[in-house]
Amino acid sequence: MIKILMHGCNGKMGRMITEIVKNDENAVIAAGVDAYTEVQNDYPVFDSIEKCDVDADVIVDFSNSAAVDKLLDYCVEKQMPVVLCTTGLSEEQLEKVKKASEKTAVLKSANMSMGINLLLKLLAEAAKVLAPAGYDIELVEKHHNQKLDAPSGTALALADSINGALGEKYSYVYDRSQVRQKRDSREIGISAVRGGTIVGEHEVLFAGTDEVIEFKHTAYSRSVFAKGAVEAAKFLAGQKPGMYDMGDVIRF
Repeated sequence: MIKILMHGCNGKMGRMITEIVKNDENAVIAAGVDAYTEVQNDYPVFDSIEKCDVDADVIVDFSNSAAVDKLLDYCVEKQMPVVLCTTGLSEEQLEKVKKASEKTAVLKSANMSMGINLLLKLLAEAAKVLAPAGYDIELVEKHHNQKLDAPSGTALALADSINGALGEKYSYVYDRSQVRQKRDSREIGISAVRGGTIVGEHEVLFAGTDEVIEFKHTAYSRSVFAKGAVEAAKFLAGQKPGMYDMGDVIRF
């Protein structure tokens, strides 16, 4: 039984992970950390990571960037593996993440969805076959109207997986409205759609002569990210120090 310390336990994702773990016979949440402690939980909750005195095998973090520095200090001190899901980290914090991985296991991924991370691997394999055969590559991502960044980090991760498989020889094109010229054979077109309450949709097209091959992933709720985080925690517990990602969780 893997004992999880949920960092950010009373946020939306923290509560979602709490519910998922209740139905997982191989994991349990031993304790939580959250500045907001008024929620009724089935486990002890501390208002700061320093106050936590409950034994755990791994930490899952869905908090905020302001809390990450103290979290990393705690993980290094305790040599506690951590699944780091908080986004918006500064360059200094990302450097601290790398240094922490020298002392303990750290798993960080652009997207915690099992499906997206499987797609990353599939796209790399498809690109090796289709791109040399002359297929054009286009990527369309769709998200809700409150999302601030475009394209999404997941879209860029998908493009990077393709480009990495092709020796980093392709360029990314985000807008063709200002240029009147035919498409270059070595480009990956990336388009962003924002509207409504779309949780997340990513579609990659390999367009050849008289043939189109499509890869598509649709997230209908944020629970897919929570499920991925739980699987990552079960994988990371007991691992040696180092940097890991969801690609290490999904092996084929």
